[in-house]
Amino acid sequence: MDFQLSEDQRAIEQMADSLFSDNCDDDYLRQWDSSGEALMAPLWALCLETGLHALAIPEGEGGSGLGMTELMLVLQAQGRSLAQVPLWRHQLAAATLAHFALGDAAQLAARAARGEALLSLSLDSLSAAHGIELQASACAEGWQVNGQVAALALGGQAQAALVPVRVEDQVRLLLLDLDAPAVRRVAGVLSHGEAITDVQVEGLLVSADRVLPAPALAWLEPRAIAALAALQLGVSAEHIRRTVDYVGERQQFDRRIGSFQAVQMSMADAHIALETLRSTLWQLCYRLDAGLPAPSEALATAYLACEAGHRIGHVAQHVHGGIGVDLSYPIHRFLYWSRALGIALGGAAACLERLGDWLSDNDKLGWKYDLEEHQAL
Repeated sequence: MDFQLSEDQRAIEQMADSLFSDNCDDDYLRQWDSSGEALMAPLWALCLETGLHALAIPEGEGGSGLGMTELMLVLQAQGRSLAQVPLWRHQLAAATLAHFALGDAAQLAARAARGEALLSLSLDSLSAAHGIELQASACAEGWQVNGQVAALALGGQAQAALVPVRVEDQVRLLLLDLDAPAVRRVAGVLSHGEAITDVQVEGLLVSADRVLPAPALAWLEPRAIAALAALQLGVSAEHIRRTVDYVGERQQFDRRIGSFQAVQMSMADAHIALETLRSTLWQLCYRLDAGLPAPSEALATAYLACEAGHRIGHVAQHVHGGIGVDLSYPIHRFLYWSRALGIALGGAAACLERLGDWLSDNDKLGWKYDLEEHQAL
């Protein structure tokens, strides 16, 4: 097996690393915190200029037509720099429309690839305790939609968003026009700085093509999990790197605290959690790009991303001591991002419960090479 990246993939990885490290350092993050801006507009403009915003959008719609592996490499670089740009939501929403939407809804993918429209998406309601609060009922015009979507990322800046909606006894994806008169928005900000909007929908009439076919959600969800896990991998890798640098310099009792056995073991556990997430994420992206089913792989990756973010964040804060809670010191940002990503993934307990339900209904383990597509090799 060849685990090496191709030359094109390495070029994408290096470009993303340079773009984010050169334009989103600690000084810029401090300035952005007090700016009141919803996203890092100059950085987003660079993403549009370099095409990073359209890697996963099909070529037929004006995108690069690449896979989750390439997007994962870019999102890791974004996570390491904590860059507030809507890379994964924008292009995965557009890619979903390109694959499943019809009529005017499908044309929005091409506008997104050209950077003429900003798209968002939220699958948070799939794991929320209160469930999906958006309902669609059939009417003469197509569908009448009522309900709400909580904490939609960039809901005040995007023109449209893909969100789960309950249609009779099914959960489908709705392309929601956020500028429609029947949509009311209340802006907010999450603890890690991401701009969100609570969306209230009352009596919105939409055409039939705005509710995507049932397979669209099954296609989108594992890719959204991979994107969030890739961000978590980048955040956690930089979290560990900075913490290792700190414990290698900080002295207590006339010794560097990195020489203490308890600190070494804690950092080793954090590194193991990171590498476990890395290997499962790579397998998930491989299967998605190869067109193979990946329901259990996605759920396992989501669980490990939540666990890694929590464990690494806890260890890093603990060994930093008092300076870890000083907001003038940058390490707290990584903890905030890890917690936010864990919430977006649904939390470790919920992911593990869903994986357990899947395993109870399937007699083959998703991580073992005994599935039909492997038997044919």
